[in-house]
Amino acid sequence: MYSVGTLSPFASPTVKLQHLFEFSGIEVFAKLDLLQLSGSTKERTAHSLIESLLNSGMLAPGGMIVESTSGNLGMALARQSAVRGLRFVAVVDENANRSALEIMSAYGAVIEVVSTPADGNKLAARRQRVQQLLSDNPGAVTTNQYGSPANPGAHFTSTMPEFMEAVNGDLDMLFVATSTTGTLVGCQQYLHRHHQETKLVAVDAVGSVLFDGESGLRRFPGLGAGIVPELALQADPDVVCRIEEIEMVRGCRKLAAREGILAGASTGAIVAAIEEQTPHLKAGSRIGFLVHDSGVPYLNTVYNDQWVRENLGTALEPGVALEDNNVT
Repeated sequence: MYSVGTLSPFASPTVKLQHLFEFSGIEVFAKLDLLQLSGSTKERTAHSLIESLLNSGMLAPGGMIVESTSGNLGMALARQSAVRGLRFVAVVDENANRSALEIMSAYGAVIEVVSTPADGNKLAARRQRVQQLLSDNPGAVTTNQYGSPANPGAHFTSTMPEFMEAVNGDLDMLFVATSTTGTLVGCQQYLHRHHQETKLVAVDAVGSVLFDGESGLRRFPGLGAGIVPELALQADPDVVCRIEEIEMVRGCRKLAAREGILAGASTGAIVAAIEEQTPHLKAGSRIGFLVHDSGVPYLNTVYNDQWVRENLGTALEPGVALEDNNVT
């Protein structure tokens, strides 16, 4: 079943998955925001953030935007800046996906790479560099994805209305990956405003400090955080699932092998989280999740067997999505 929302210029299809959890007794619906022009749901966020700055007069036509990004928002801001005639500086760290950086550069963005500090807090280092660049470039602004209400606003006004329209307003649980928590908070605000009983599940990474998590090594960008961003203070999910990186890989590969959807690590984490919750769900439960981004920038990591063996210490057979698959 495919249904395309009509409520925003960023409408993406919602598909009912047939094979991912085939024998679980639940219905699963995925909103395919990997089909956004910049490859992720951050296309919505970037549009909302820039519109807010332009409408307020803080950003002048032809002006400069500086933002800390782990990849997806950077690609979206780079694309949005290109079509609007704005200059964009992406502040990234050494964990940034190489493909994402190449895409940003192709749109004309300037890339600033920040070295990992002694305490390992890449996000704090990126944000500090943003402030330095703003000081050095009078008139430049940051979109402040970590605190701007325009971040959750994008998902309150477009993502959620589209999703709920596609499923006739009937979802028992909604799984959302977290980083700035903007998407999560926007979904939460919509559910509360419309008195929906849908349970909201925040999918986080092991090693993230969100929701009182313990800081640790995180190899995949775009999921979790090294500091608690301002928006996270508004986040109040019903359930928090913390996912190990190897389970993100398995989730990505399962989604690709069973549904033909090539998604990024955060979506793989969601697949793992749904598996974790499935034993607790009633038969016939209706589950929704966002496919936050494309798997193309992750071909050299998540989908690369050698990288998985060398970095995650687990050997997956080449070309096989799961260890328990049988190859004949």
